[in-house]
Amino acid sequence: MSVLIIAEAGVNHNGSLELAKKMADVAKAAGADIVKYQTAKPELVVSRFAQKAEYQKEKTGADESQLEMIKKIHFGFEAHRELKEYCDSIGIMYLSTPFDMDSIDFLADMDMPVWKIPSGEITNLPYLEKVAQLKKPIIMSTGMCEIEEVKASLDVLYKNGATDVTILHCNTEYPTPLKDANVKAMLDLQKNFGTKIGYSDHTLGLEAPLAAVALGAEVIEKHFTLDKNMEGPDHAASMNPDELVALVKAIRNTELVLGSGVKTVTESEAKNKDIARKSIVAKVEIKAGETFTAENLTVKRPGNGISPMKWYDVIGKTAKRDFEIDELIEM
Repeated sequence: MSVLIIAEAGVNHNGSLELAKKMADVAKAAGADIVKYQTAKPELVVSRFAQKAEYQKEKTGADESQLEMIKKIHFGFEAHRELKEYCDSIGIMYLSTPFDMDSIDFLADMDMPVWKIPSGEITNLPYLEKVAQLKKPIIMSTGMCEIEEVKASLDVLYKNGATDVTILHCNTEYPTPLKDANVKAMLDLQKNFGTKIGYSDHTLGLEAPLAAVALGAEVIEKHFTLDKNMEGPDHAASMNPDELVALVKAIRNTELVLGSGVKTVTESEAKNKDIARKSIVAKVEIKAGETFTAENLTVKRPGNGISPMKWYDVIGKTAKRDFEIDELIEM
């Protein structure tokens, strides 16, 4: 099964439905399987006293509150309905992460085939219960989590009807330093919980998601933007369209490189066997009736004669005819 590639548009549309549709076009053209957004009623998500994260302050300033910031970069439910219709029309799956209970109800009404739980909601018990009760496949990010917290959230999901959960390792820093990516933690999640695994990436570059694919990730999620220089909290840590194209291509090539995992001779290399391998040949002229010895035999290319693995089967046998120097030995 191919790696599921989620192109995370998030709120990089800056509240513009037109830009959100362009991002769907970009994700489709890049070859992503899903384009993912975020759905929220800001006043239900963030209190008026909540502060911005440091990376948000760096990108959008420290004067406004987190609530004021996210009000600028979200659009309403009906715009999301139109956006899903647009994604359906161009042939890419629409997915949106809900950040409040009303948004869960809205997205459930649109019958999304899969649900994405973000790292920030993993300790939100009522939220987890509500998503689990929809009984749809769930992809859950685990940024900022200890193993015990992941276990507690899974317990809630399973107790409330979830049966198909994929866990994404994630580091919730934008951008994530490469030294903190810790992609092998994905394997720790799989060992502990036996679920399908994947990786939600916030590093710059391709190394981390490709390492995750090589380690067995079934889902890769990566933020992208139309322009890294746009105003907003996530643009600078996101891929531009060309980088998204490169990521998708690199993931698909990595899948090809990984192959079946069964050691065998491939069709492409089979033709080189006789050229690269060696056979037992005459080291000197050998007359009929002479005994084959280590002194009159040697090993040289090509490999379409008797294999050198038969060396001791040949030594001591009698030549049935004359052999020239370098001629393949026959028994």
